[in-house]
Amino acid sequence: MDEDRAESTVPSCVSLKSDHSKGVPITFRSSEKIERREHILSNWDQSAPPGESSCSQSGSRSGDAEMKPKQRGDLQEVIEGHKMSLKRRCEHVTEGTNEAGSGTLLNKIYTELYITEGQSEEVDTQHEVRQLEITSKKNIQETPIKCQDIFKVLSEQQRHIRVVLTNGVAGVGKTFSVQKFSLDWAEGLENQDISLVLPLSCRELNLIRDEQHSLLSLLHVFHPTLQKIRAEDLTVCKLLFIFDGLDESRFSLGFNKHRVISDVTQVSSVEVLLVNLIQGNLLPSALIWITSRPAAAYQIPPSCVDRITEVRGFTDSQKEEYFRRRFSDEDLSKRIISHIKASRSLHIMCLIPVFCWITAIVLEDMMTRDQRGELPKTLTDLYSHFLRVQIKRKKQKYGGKQRPEELTEADKELLLKLGRLAFEHLEKGNIMFYSKDLERCGLDVSEVSVYSGVCTEIFKRESVIFQKSVYCFVHLSIQEFLAAVYMFHCYTINKRIMESFLKYLKPNPFSCFVGLLNNDPATSLDDFLMRALMKSLKSKNGHLDLFVRFLHGLSLESNQRILGGLLDQMENHPETIQKVLNNLKEVNSDEISPDRSINIFHCLMEMKDQSVHQEIQEFLKSEKKSERRLSEIHCSALAYLLQMSEEVLDELNLQQYNTSDEGRRRLIPAVRNCRKADLRYCRLSEISCDPLASALRSNPSHLRVLDLNYNSLEDSGVKLLCSGLESPNCKLETLRLNRCRLSEISCDSLASALRSNPSHLRVLELSENQLKDPGVKLLCGFLQDPLCNLETLSLIDCRLSEISCDPLASALRSNPSHLRVLKLSENQLKDPGVKQLCGFLQDPLCKLETLSLSDCSLSEISCDSLASALRSNPSHLRELDLSENQLKDLGVKLLFDLVESPIYKLETLSR
Repeated sequence: MDEDRAESTVPSCVSLKSDHSKGVPITFRSSEKIERREHILSNWDQSAPPGESSCSQSGSRSGDAEMKPKQRGDLQEVIEGHKMSLKRRCEHVTEGTNEAGSGTLLNKIYTELYITEGQSEEVDTQHEVRQLEITSKKNIQETPIKCQDIFKVLSEQQRHIRVVLTNGVAGVGKTFSVQKFSLDWAEGLENQDISLVLPLSCRELNLIRDEQHSLLSLLHVFHPTLQKIRAEDLTVCKLLFIFDGLDESRFSLGFNKHRVISDVTQVSSVEVLLVNLIQGNLLPSALIWITSRPAAAYQIPPSCVDRITEVRGFTDSQKEEYFRRRFSDEDLSKRIISHIKASRSLHIMCLIPVFCWITAIVLEDMMTRDQRGELPKTLTDLYSHFLRVQIKRKKQKYGGKQRPEELTEADKELLLKLGRLAFEHLEKGNIMFYSKDLERCGLDVSEVSVYSGVCTEIFKRESVIFQKSVYCFVHLSIQEFLAAVYMFHCYTINKRIMESFLKYLKPNPFSCFVGLLNNDPATSLDDFLMRALMKSLKSKNGHLDLFVRFLHGLSLESNQRILGGLLDQMENHPETIQKVLNNLKEVNSDEISPDRSINIFHCLMEMKDQSVHQEIQEFLKSEKKSERRLSEIHCSALAYLLQMSEEVLDELNLQQYNTSDEGRRRLIPAVRNCRKADLRYCRLSEISCDPLASALRSNPSHLRVLDLNYNSLEDSGVKLLCSGLESPNCKLETLRLNRCRLSEISCDSLASALRSNPSHLRVLELSENQLKDPGVKLLCGFLQDPLCNLETLSLIDCRLSEISCDPLASALRSNPSHLRVLKLSENQLKDPGVKQLCGFLQDPLCKLETLSLSDCSLSEISCDSLASALRSNPSHLRELDLSENQLKDLGVKLLFDLVESPIYKLETLSR
């Protein structure tokens, strides 16, 4: 599960390791110590905001005043010691393969991260690389927040901020932000109104999840410098608890099923203590900061959170700043920056600070030695070189008879065991492991821990004061790469491990390739890769996307050669590679989400096939687009390029593209980057609604007009669509769902979604659906909302009767001033129904301009009712359609009287 997957222990921009285990003493001269203590005492009295003491739970100074001078002095000593300890933990970081103790000052390499208030609603459902792609092209409009200001009120409208939840994808810099915040506080530079900053890693908390602790004893365990702090001290100080990496926790937070704890000495489980702290039952004035990957953030109820922020990594300028700060050689940094800009995939991934570090290691090595090979442009290239560089560094460090580039059998065996660990846990959704997980894969814990240059770079060990360890790869993408290396190795030696991963229990509905229906392990490269691709495409959230890209990249002999013997090099004939490429270009994805299909295009790019990309670039420049036939893979590539474009498309009309129905479906992800989407007659189904909902949830959402007429969406599809309509980011103004095989069930979903976000929609068309009277009654809940600004409502041929007219008229009378067009033709409204509607028409605030009532089983009685209503409010109606009704001569005469009178503005009368 996503919540079991953990981000890197590496804080932000490089492979960083906290130096808290080194125990390096910090000594102060006596005068410095006195000045520091006086500074802290002064802060307690002066640094808190007016009317609020930093050491008072209730905002008064009574607790502080009641403390005896000796108690107060003892507490100051404890706080001073804690600051010194925290400073030692945070001020140095170890980068790359530097020896222990040779850490770099954090502030020397620190590059500001882009943090915003609020978060994208879309980030928790897609592979994190996909999230980065979406983030990379956003027109950033939000005001950034510095990590030091995370608890500061930014406007007069905001209330006191007690609980902050910070989201961000793996490796984007959440832990690094926590480290920077803690260091600035410990050095007396920022947030000095806070008495104690108390970082608690969820990864470390996992190690005592089966134990019972009080909050006080928990602090004693994880912050030994606080051994002398007492329960009463905690109640008089302003505290900040930082729970870093909620997604890494292996305990569940039951906010509705726990006992209430209000005493810091009361013993309970870790999760119960955490829930009570967040809810404010325990230390209600304590500040709480929680960091998490988005997929796990749902565990915290929104009602418990005062501010949500999102760490988005590096902006383009911050990427460049990182490389300039990392390299003293200005020419080298310029060359690296230039190369990254030239490769879109590398440039996007460099949003993640950890990926910047990986890129820097590889490009520095290649640019500072006499390298003849081409610089890496694909992710597989880059990660193959990264592993190669780590192997070489290990050899240089420990020596040996073999050349640095060569792999020993022991090296190979260890890396493949790591690959097995990576693969097995990638399938489960885990990127955090314990000793037993390593042992199960034949890995010796001590060997992994000390195998410098390979494992300690790729694999991080978190150790606190316990005799336990927890491990993870530097970043999820490293795990995905090693998993792909292992799977490719299994293929080359035909191990049976592939059978459980690749076989299908029933005929594969996604492919026309007969060979895929075989349950035996794949025997040819093209069969093997196609099976793996189909497996990944079945994943709803794409957790195998990058893994399968790497698999395709590893099929190239050039990447096998880079890995220097880790994989047995295959004699792949050009015809075999061409067959793989052809399979990618021809794969049938009828029952696969259009978003998922884009990864097929990425697999082509990892195999360095630029043909589709170049053909689409030529297509975009062509003046005769309608004459050029697009294949399905062309459409996936076009969808990717359109949605990644910096320029927002005015209109996406799928009928304008010369392609198949499947090709048009593959174009749907491009709606994320257009203002109007014309998707009529495209044979869309429920599976196409997910990317549409995503487009409506996007921040910002550009879509204003969505035309889905004449598609078989059915109720299930509309329900998916409603998850986007209810988003506060959605600004849709026109929604057309005529003849989409909807029932009254859709009306319930629509009404609920539109009530959540009622103010933008102007046009709603639901004609030719079997909504019936109960469905329209449900819609009326939205129509009568005072924030509803709907101007056009079309309900033609919806199987309505006169029963619908009463709730409809009542809803419109509640909110009469916006509606301009009402179409109710081809429904059995009859005369009593029209009479009900006339109550709305005669309302002086009614400004209806068009009313369609053709074929509604009306007689001259309806004409009398309409004439009477219009005489009460004559100035707005311009068009009245009463055709195909039995009006007779009397009814016609009544209507003509209206037309001929100068007080009426009626321009068109159809009878």
